[in-house]
Amino acid sequence: MLSLHYEEIPMNAIVIGAGPVGATVALRLAEQGRKVRLLTRSGSGPDHPLIERRPADASDATALAEHLSGATAVFDCMHASAYRADTWRAELPRAERAVLDAAGRAGAVVVFPESLYSFGHVDAPITESTPRTATSGKPAVRVELLRQREESATPTVSVAASDFYGPLVRNAHAGERMVPTVMDGHTMWVMGDPDARHSWTYVPDLADAMIAAADAEALWNSFLLAPTAAPLSQRELVAAYAGAAGVAAPAVRGIPTWMLKAIGLVHRDTRELAEMSYQFARPFVIDSSLSQQRLGLEPTPIAAGARATVDWWARTR
Repeated sequence: MLSLHYEEIPMNAIVIGAGPVGATVALRLAEQGRKVRLLTRSGSGPDHPLIERRPADASDATALAEHLSGATAVFDCMHASAYRADTWRAELPRAERAVLDAAGRAGAVVVFPESLYSFGHVDAPITESTPRTATSGKPAVRVELLRQREESATPTVSVAASDFYGPLVRNAHAGERMVPTVMDGHTMWVMGDPDARHSWTYVPDLADAMIAAADAEALWNSFLLAPTAAPLSQRELVAAYAGAAGVAAPAVRGIPTWMLKAIGLVHRDTRELAEMSYQFARPFVIDSSLSQQRLGLEPTPIAAGARATVDWWARTR
């Protein structure tokens, strides 16, 4: 039970975006007894007595100034309107500049969830010091965004995660494409090699890392990796979901990357997926041990995360 009335709790945390990351960050903050202002274009987001939902255009620095008043931390979890490099380049740098400008005026740190796209093709486990070498497409946009943050006068932290899984995660390889299929016992078709090792980040672990980074000034102006458990192949993750659901693991089949690229010649959405298919054609893993030490956090075991994910789907599908 909260010891303070709602009106007495200071508003110092702003979350932008109510996708799986933004919503989870807002809920984790609220569960800690912290008052949160959640900004989305529609005013949507999770229902909690400590979450104040406001409609806002986060790409307008002037309009943001009022919403960020009193903030000490801003969690920028906004998405582009489409999963396309041209859309990302047109929307995201401008929107992030607006947030950085408004947060800087408020004296707040800005914490970003980040993907692994900027690293491009890798031949070894990704660490915080792995060169970010991507030069084209969506990965190159992520490199540009990271450079913009590094050059900003506003303090920032970027917390990179691998492919998401967990409650609230729908549009992801390990979300609605996988969990309901496993629960229903249907054949699971996955991108690339079903047996290639791959890292999977539990979204609540990413949210906890972002909050911890915002609270520790020593971590500002750094690039971190979200605490992530040991890698599993897609076949092994399917088996983990099946075990959590108490069902037999279904057959798992791989869609070759060449096939995705061929379909992508005539289908734009498939072409955008095919661009990233290299992450599933061979091992693609991260070593988050250094960031875990700096954050004082450990990843949720896959079995526990899979169980929470299946339970959430069972309640919401």
